[in-house]
Amino acid sequence: MDEPPSYTLLQLLSGLSLMHLISIAVIAMLLIISGLVSGSEVAFFSLKPEDLDRCRESEERSDKTILELLGKPRQLLATILIMNNTVNVGIVTLATFLMWELSGTRRPEEIIVGVVTFVIAFVLTFFGEIVPKVYATKNNLSFARFMAAGWRVLIVICKPISAPLMTMSNFVERRVEKKGYQTTVEELNQALELATSTDETSAEEKEILRGIVNFGTLSVRQVMRSRVDISAVDSELNFFELMEFINKSGFSRLPVYRESLDKIEGLLYIKDLLPYLDQDAGFAWQKLLRTPFFVPETKKVDSLLKDFQEKRIHMALVVDEYGGTAGLITLEDVIEEIIGEINDEFDEAGLAYQKIDEHTFAFEGKTSLHDFCKALDVEPNTFDEIKGESESLGGVILEINKGFPKAGDQIQYNQFTFTIEAVDKKRIKRVKVHVHEQKSL
Repeated sequence: MDEPPSYTLLQLLSGLSLMHLISIAVIAMLLIISGLVSGSEVAFFSLKPEDLDRCRESEERSDKTILELLGKPRQLLATILIMNNTVNVGIVTLATFLMWELSGTRRPEEIIVGVVTFVIAFVLTFFGEIVPKVYATKNNLSFARFMAAGWRVLIVICKPISAPLMTMSNFVERRVEKKGYQTTVEELNQALELATSTDETSAEEKEILRGIVNFGTLSVRQVMRSRVDISAVDSELNFFELMEFINKSGFSRLPVYRESLDKIEGLLYIKDLLPYLDQDAGFAWQKLLRTPFFVPETKKVDSLLKDFQEKRIHMALVVDEYGGTAGLITLEDVIEEIIGEINDEFDEAGLAYQKIDEHTFAFEGKTSLHDFCKALDVEPNTFDEIKGESESLGGVILEINKGFPKAGDQIQYNQFTFTIEAVDKKRIKRVKVHVHEQKSL
């Protein structure tokens, strides 16, 4: 029986043609590109808020490009994945073709296939994934700067492929997230209605039980106080100016910022000032600041409550996907989602909404959709189809109207008629809402 042919490295190299050398060079180039692509994924998506602040303050074109790319993170990620898979497929195809050629047959024996599979898997994993990702983790900002211009071009080139992929991804995500959670909540609410249908359960008890059932579905973004409603202190104020601001605000804890709300220096607890009330205007009150606690908009409220309990704190600053300040949330805000509104001597006398008659209400434009639906006793998902990224009543009206309305404008959506009562240049301040009775079929 003939022994199977064996191939030594010298035999393979001696038989290399120009086409073989070109194939090897292309494989090496694709491997380098694979490493750059894999490193980019880690570099861009591991940038910290302080890195993004540095980019905002910089005049370098690459830093501006980084912010532009991260402005559409899904599009960037889709392009990275498309390029990574395309390059890896190219490497596998070329390497297999090259081994077929060098083995002298188009029908390689099992040993050839096994060698190709093992070698390509090792090389791609080590040089195309591990090494570049380790490097990019330690040098994320410099790596992102190096790759920024290239990705700007590649996003345009890959858009015909990435756009439909993103559309399908968003569709699947919405279907999975919404149906997965709402089905459970609906079942719990139905069980709750059956369990509390007797007169033994008071309206207040029912409201608390509903709050507990829905608590796990709420995100920080739905409950937080928005950026425009934050009372915060400029770190440049002198001590007398600070005391005047505190007396007007009525809050026991205040965020302290430098230049803008995106640069939070810390939290000031008013009780920490009590031993220093006799100080003059030059007193360095900034030394009393406490370290702030930052949370993302997407964090679930039940998880945040655990953080508040473990860290023994009462306030968190909410940051958006770019590291900017999106809002503020307190322990009181979280607890109110279970037991209802808590009013103290510093809360505004007026309610968040006013009932005009059985079917007509007046709301502030900044009222969250969550609170709006709770006040009118309508389903929390009533506006999911049209709200987009909006979480306030004013924001959803802008989505419906597709433009900024004027005072007196009426906007219709399903059983709701929104009458704009007051606006300023950038915000809907007050809205009258009439709820029409839905006709039964």
